[in-house]
Amino acid sequence: MDEIPADVLLAACPDGIRRTAETLRAVVRGAVPDAVERVRGGWNLIGYDMPLGRRSRYFAYVAPEPAHVHLGFEYGAWMADPEHVLEGAHLRLRRVRYLTFGPFAALDETFLVALTRDAARVAALSPAERFALLLDRDDGPRHG
Repeated sequence: MDEIPADVLLAACPDGIRRTAETLRAVVRGAVPDAVERVRGGWNLIGYDMPLGRRSRYFAYVAPEPAHVHLGFEYGAWMADPEHVLEGAHLRLRRVRYLTFGPFAALDETFLVALTRDAARVAALSPAERFALLLDRDDGPRHG
C-alpha cells in the first residue's frame, strides 16, 4: 500500500490547524531526531515510531481535526505529569494521553520537546519497567 505523505494529509486542513500541526511535527522531530514519521491513514493522523534495536515502537502522534490538533503519546499514562496537562484519563483510553491545541496556537516548544522526549523514554521501557514507574509514582496511576 502506498504511503501518504504528511504534507498531503495536512494540505486538506484549515490553515490554522495545518500550521499548528506543522509546528508539532517539528517539535517531535526535534525532540527525537531518529523517529520515523508516517501517516496512519485509518486514524487520520501522523504517527511516530522510534527505533529500538531491530524493532521500532510507536510512541507519539499528531492528529489534526477540524477545530484543533492533538499531540498524543501512546504510553502517556506512565509519563510524569506533575502539572496535570495531559488529557485522556477520563476517556478510559488505558494508556494514551494527549494535549489539544487550537488553530494558530502559541506553543511552548521547549516544554513540548521535554514532554516528547519523556514519551520516547517511557515507550522504550519494558512492560515491567513501566509497571515499576506506576508503583513509584507519588500521585498514583491515572489509567482512567
